[in-house]
Amino acid sequence: MRTIDRYILVQTARPLGISLAVVLLALVLERILRLFDLLAHQGKQFDQIAGMAMNLVPHYLGLALPAAFFISIFLVAARFAEDSELDALRGCGLSLRRFSRPFLWLGVLLGGFSIALYGYIQPYSRYAYRAIFHAVTNAPWDASVVAGTFIDAGGGYTIYADRTDPDGQWLENVFVHEAQPGGAEVATTARRGGLQLSDDGQHLRLALQNGVQIRTSVERKDSVAAFEQLTLDRRFPRDIPLFRARGDSERELTMRELRDEWRNPASTIPQGRLRAEFNARLVRSASLPFLPMLAVPMGMAAKRSFRWQGIAVAAVILLLYHHVIQFAESMADLGRADPILSLWGPFALFAAGCATLYVLADRRPGANPFAALFERVDIVFGAIRRLRPRRRAVQ
Repeated sequence: MRTIDRYILVQTARPLGISLAVVLLALVLERILRLFDLLAHQGKQFDQIAGMAMNLVPHYLGLALPAAFFISIFLVAARFAEDSELDALRGCGLSLRRFSRPFLWLGVLLGGFSIALYGYIQPYSRYAYRAIFHAVTNAPWDASVVAGTFIDAGGGYTIYADRTDPDGQWLENVFVHEAQPGGAEVATTARRGGLQLSDDGQHLRLALQNGVQIRTSVERKDSVAAFEQLTLDRRFPRDIPLFRARGDSERELTMRELRDEWRNPASTIPQGRLRAEFNARLVRSASLPFLPMLAVPMGMAAKRSFRWQGIAVAAVILLLYHHVIQFAESMADLGRADPILSLWGPFALFAAGCATLYVLADRRPGANPFAALFERVDIVFGAIRRLRPRRRAVQ
């Protein structure tokens, strides 16, 4: 590796790491917040959130990697063009093709990594995430109540309390709803309550004080009874149901398992779905080496005042390509399209377009097609800004 290659890769590493970390963190945090909300409503502990988040990383890494790789090359190419470093390299006899060589080799390396990520890491992490999620959502209630939260205690019981002690065992302003078999319902309210498990861990006892109980039959006839002391005692399961084996979904199968499964006539997963998943993973991996051919010309044209215009156009192109691949995969899943044509066809068009733009930028550096596009985007947004009514100054 020559000095110029090391220099270009070093300049690329920082924006690649930053953009990858930002995009990945944003995606994972959004899912973590949803998991916290789910577990809080069920009154569960949060110690398993970290394990679920770690198993989400491979999935979101596959989504963030193409965007982060493209943005990093785009920013580096724009900075080299803006600081005239690219002109200096050309003056030393280095062509655009030679300048892009480190990016192309990095794309090939990331493409190989993506095959391992999509084909072998993600299937195991996705199954592990679903297994932990199953254990959390199906775990028996630990006989604790979170203040201000409706707790599904299982067996048709829902418990709510305005205030609790730190252990969730002593309750104030308690509400208990029981849905009985056959459609009958029992609603109980009390000023105070004590909650505990029996010694064998198989009984729940809820001792209520100073309350009212309303029973509603199937015929919607209500009966009301006031009480000073009332104990609710019932049995509930303490064993977590076993989770299924890996491979129930095609997304949990590795590349080799997908290939073996679609050759198996007794497979429970449709062959079209297996072939679509297999080819979609290959297409996403094979797309990475072509991203530098698109990012370098766009970065060269986005110097000076066209930086944000370039990022906006790049985001539209990548999102459009991503959704086209998703739509093609869905059509192949349903058996309405051949996965070879529906998935590799858009890939061939994307690769040919990237290669064509790259060759044009290499042969005619002064006639970059993206320069005119960025100018038009700037004109359109400038016209939109002028159409917006100006705010009157507050006197």
